[in-house]
Order: sequence, then structure tokens, then C-alpha cells
Amino acid sequence: MPLFGNIFSPKKTPPRKSASLSNLRSLDRSTREVELGLDYGTPTMNLTGQSLKFENGHWITETGISAGVDRREAQRLRRRNQQLEEENNLLRLKVDILLDMLSETTAESHLMEKELDELKSISRRRK
Repeated sequence: MPLFGNIFSPKKTPPRKSASLSNLRSLDRSTREVELGLDYGTPTMNLTGQSLKFENGHWITETGISAGVDRREAQRLRRRNQQLEEENNLLRLKVDILLDMLSETTAESHLMEKELDELKSISRRRK
């Protein structure tokens, strides 16, 4: 028999009440939506005068046309964006090539300096 009793067995907790204290469960769904404002509808927002709504996982303009920008302007902007992306890729390629050329000439320069140092040391030994 333990001296201080069985301290490792906790007391049982009393069971919880199963019934909710809130009367919201007794209300039907339409009343709950009216009372609590649970009918949100589609999310909408207004950015710089352009009204957008969220439908089927995408933000779309409510007017159908992107706030005054017509289709021709949108196509022109897409083409310009594509041209700029291609130009950016070309410039990245040129930078990579220039870096390769720089590293190659640096390596050659180091080799030439090493050979020059060896030749200097050989000429000093002869003297």
C-alpha cells in the first residue's frame, strides 16, 4: 500500500452536458442567415475604379472588359510583354556568354603569369 495514496491515477472528469446552451440550433437556416448575416454572396472588390468579383476561382471584371482597356490595347500589351520577355532572355544569354569569356581569359591570364614567374625564376638561377 503506497504511503501517499495512488498519485498517478487522476480523478475522473465529470461528463459534459450534451445539450447546447445556445438557442441558435433551434432556428431554421433562413432565419440564422438573416440574423447572423451568413449569406455572403460572391466576393467583390473595387480597385482604382475597377469593380472585380470572384467567380469559379478567378477574379473577373464585372463589366466584362477590363475597365476601359479595349481588346486591341490588351493584345498590344500582351505582344509588348512577349517582346520584352524575349529581349530579357536574350540579354541573360549574352551576360552568361560574357561571363564565360571573362572566366576563360582570366584563367589564361593566370596561366601566363605562372609561366612568366617560372621563366623569371629559371633566368635568375642561370645568373
